[in-house]
Amino acid sequence: MTISADATPAAARADSPEGSSPPVLDVVIPVYNEEKDLDPCVRRLHAYLREVVPYRYRITVADNASTDGTLAIARRLADEISEVEVHHLDQKGRGRALNAVWSSSDAQVLAYMDVDLSTDLAALLPLVAPLISGHSDLAIGSRLARGARVVRGSKREFVSRCYNLILRGTLAAKFSDAQCGFKAIRADVARRLLPLVEDGGWFFDTELLVLAERSGLRIHEVPVDWIDDPDSSVDIVGTATADLKGVARMLRAFAKGTLPISQIRAQLGRRPIEVSTPGVSPKLATQLVRFTAVGVTSTLAYLVLYVLLRGTMGAQVANLISLLSTAIGNTAANRRFTFGVRGSSSAGRHQFEGLIVFGLGLALTSGSLAALHASVEPGRVAEIAVLVLANLAGTVLRFLLFRNWVFRKNGIGEVRR
Repeated sequence: MTISADATPAAARADSPEGSSPPVLDVVIPVYNEEKDLDPCVRRLHAYLREVVPYRYRITVADNASTDGTLAIARRLADEISEVEVHHLDQKGRGRALNAVWSSSDAQVLAYMDVDLSTDLAALLPLVAPLISGHSDLAIGSRLARGARVVRGSKREFVSRCYNLILRGTLAAKFSDAQCGFKAIRADVARRLLPLVEDGGWFFDTELLVLAERSGLRIHEVPVDWIDDPDSSVDIVGTATADLKGVARMLRAFAKGTLPISQIRAQLGRRPIEVSTPGVSPKLATQLVRFTAVGVTSTLAYLVLYVLLRGTMGAQVANLISLLSTAIGNTAANRRFTFGVRGSSSAGRHQFEGLIVFGLGLALTSGSLAALHASVEPGRVAEIAVLVLANLAGTVLRFLLFRNWVFRKNGIGEVRR
């Protein structure tokens, strides 16, 4: 549709005869028992779209099994406002509602926002414009991107940042905010990705974004102004638990190769610009998460081996063998997984320098054991407790030495894209 430079949004829409074409934008509002907020939300959104958006649009209220008056209010709004439609589901789940409505929509761009309108509507046009122009495939509002202005409690801030760090460390996600309720996707992309999304709850967003990113699609991020809704009914603990289960499920799927990522990439993905960046490693936050995962695994293996060996030999000998046995594997795992070093080049040097780091760790743990035995006659539990504390201190020392010495020659501090 061609729009004149001086045309108002309403006049531009009037140039296209009513009913002659499907809407360009379908904004979905998923709701469950939201009889208090639904009416003002829809009216405010409709007023904004009517005044600002220069193309045909639709507002779809996706009611997923509400038990209060939400559905009746939605139907009344649809009768009153021609651009409002209602889609009712008999099962709960935000992801399930979005999947159902997006899969059946005839709009070119599909968006959604939370009913509390925590995100300032001024971000809506910047969200969908790159999708309409074809520049990007998905768009997300981000509360963690530079330029975002956010008002919320410290608890939610902490949980949100921890969750996104987990996604970066486990699923190698590059997007900054998975759970902000303000997203959009091109319809042709949605038709390919939605059948692969299994989650029907809050993990739906994360799963969709990870699949898109792995498929080589472009995700546009918009920093938003966001004010927390103090009356939000979201169960943080339950949601976090479900999200972690979703992360584990996706890791298994990628490990087994059961998702047709390569086919989607071939059909929809954007080829990256070929830039050679040898030896470039992940950034600090990602390194910390991955180093912690490797460290926890190594520490558990070390403790199990120590307990097994301690029954047949002295504490110092058992500590030496256990620490040496896990040190080589720890260095190799951190080389590849934490610091992104591939290939056999410099592997020998890395292991040699890793053994020097191991020696410092051995001195720390052995010294702690010696000090313990010099002061008291400890039991096995006391020995293990001291070793755990010593290993925690050794872990911090090992990370600093790995990052700033062993693997520094491989470009630590840069970001591998």
